[in-house]
Amino acid sequence: MYNVGLAGLTFWSPNVNIFRDPRWGRGQETPGEDPLLSSKYASGYVRGLQQSDDGSPDRLKVAACCKHYTAYDLDNWKGVDRFHFNAVVTKQDMDDTFQPPFKSCVIDGNVASVMCSYNQVNGKPACADPDLLSGIVRGEWKLNGYIVSDCDSVDVFYNSQHYTKTPEEAAAKAILAGLDLNCGSFLGQHTEAAVKGGLVDESAVDKAVSNNFATLMRLGFFDGNPSKAIYGKLGPKDVCTSKHQELAREAARQGIVLLKNSKGSLPLSPTAIKTLAVIGPNANVTKTMIGNYEGTPCKYTTPLQGLTALVATTYLPGCSNAACGTAQIDEAKKIAAAADATVLIVGIDQSIEAEGRDRVNIQLPGQQPLLITEVAKASKGNVILVVIILWVGYPGEAGGAAIADVIFGFYNPSGRLPMTWYPQSYVDKVPMTNMNMRPDPASGYPGRTYRFYTGETIYTFGDGLSYTQFNHHLVQAPKSVSIPIEEGHSCHSSKCKSVDAVQESCQNLAFDIHLRKHLLGFEKVFVTAKAKALVRFKVDVCKDLSIVDELGTRKVALGLHVLHVGNLKHSLNVRI
Repeated sequence: MYNVGLAGLTFWSPNVNIFRDPRWGRGQETPGEDPLLSSKYASGYVRGLQQSDDGSPDRLKVAACCKHYTAYDLDNWKGVDRFHFNAVVTKQDMDDTFQPPFKSCVIDGNVASVMCSYNQVNGKPACADPDLLSGIVRGEWKLNGYIVSDCDSVDVFYNSQHYTKTPEEAAAKAILAGLDLNCGSFLGQHTEAAVKGGLVDESAVDKAVSNNFATLMRLGFFDGNPSKAIYGKLGPKDVCTSKHQELAREAARQGIVLLKNSKGSLPLSPTAIKTLAVIGPNANVTKTMIGNYEGTPCKYTTPLQGLTALVATTYLPGCSNAACGTAQIDEAKKIAAAADATVLIVGIDQSIEAEGRDRVNIQLPGQQPLLITEVAKASKGNVILVVIILWVGYPGEAGGAAIADVIFGFYNPSGRLPMTWYPQSYVDKVPMTNMNMRPDPASGYPGRTYRFYTGETIYTFGDGLSYTQFNHHLVQAPKSVSIPIEEGHSCHSSKCKSVDAVQESCQNLAFDIHLRKHLLGFEKVFVTAKAKALVRFKVDVCKDLSIVDELGTRKVALGLHVLHVGNLKHSLNVRI
């Protein structure tokens, strides 16, 4: 029941905030910058944690929590911190960017909890906004569970944001807004006085307590001896099994993104390479690989260990840490010149980006760029840069083995970049505090993420190469789709650019696109050499081809739409 004292059965995860700005120190926790990707990740993550093997829809294996609700993606940037930040967000951006992952958590994943964030949204603390909590999460989306504050959020909006004059008012506002559980001691200290002072009815407190206890009941806290329950025999022996350790390695493999492969430098041959130089501050790290909010690894395989298991290596860190104040240039050039190939493993760690620590500079830190340039000049063989050619993120306990698997061709990379890589000039001119997603030509504001950004990029969302060449062929797809509208609709008598994406017009408007061999959404299709695979894309016109207007209304744009599938483009005309 308590995971041998290391945890309970409620896990405040996943973080499904949109990775809106590359400087955010907690972007590493999220699935990326795209709302649809984040939404599917969110619901899948939640179902994986919560669904019980006894088949009961009401039972919980463990209780997940989608955080941080909402429009939260700034921790501490140039003196602006999350405890004081007011995120000014348009209705349009709220509904088509920031809210979808949380909506998917609740509606598609049936998540047991939503955590409200520290920041204000349009002048109101997220944990004191009845429209956001009672109105949307519990009202519109029908949350079956509890709403919890980020730790000390109620204290923050009283003491730091000065949103209320008294602590009792703060407690009352939070509970009346729909908060069920306070991470911290604030409600425990001030709720009784708030009730006695007539600021909140005891019935509202009862409702919050009921939501919390209902979750405990779904977890089986009151079902007697937990050892007799469905998971009662699980223990430490079931954690670090060979199957689970292989899963960690496979997850790391699937997450590796091949961004550049000049002249087919990769994969390397384990028989042709007799000596491999391994250089870089992240080449032999352990804890760095697991990022933040990490579990306890069974064991680590560092990149150096993974590569050394396949070929003879010579190793030099090149820098004493990720900040790389001084690089070991001469020593690095020497071992690179003597090796058949060189692997540079560079990047950042929690000293550069973390919770409470946003970045100002998004380039590689310190003298890492100098180290890369000088080693590349000196190397007599191929230079594989793990970050520029291979992006691995924080790959987990088996990351080193996975990196070696990809570099030496035992695994064909299939990952795709979950966020856009911008040049430093982008962050030099775009304040992190500007929440607008769309560009503003009048002011020169370039917008954010691949969906709206109009400027130069280094790599963009979805980039990723393979060692295999894929050819795509479109089998079947309609060239036009008609949206039925009722008799007397204004669009019959006047020219319309869009129609509302309402249920009545959108029934039976899904169609299939058939193509050969590629990835659909999150399903990876394994195709053997010189083989074919048929992949079906289900496109829902009103869901997938609609956009949110300035008022937050979802509309289907009439006219020509171009669907991109791999290297294919297909034109589709949507009409009434």
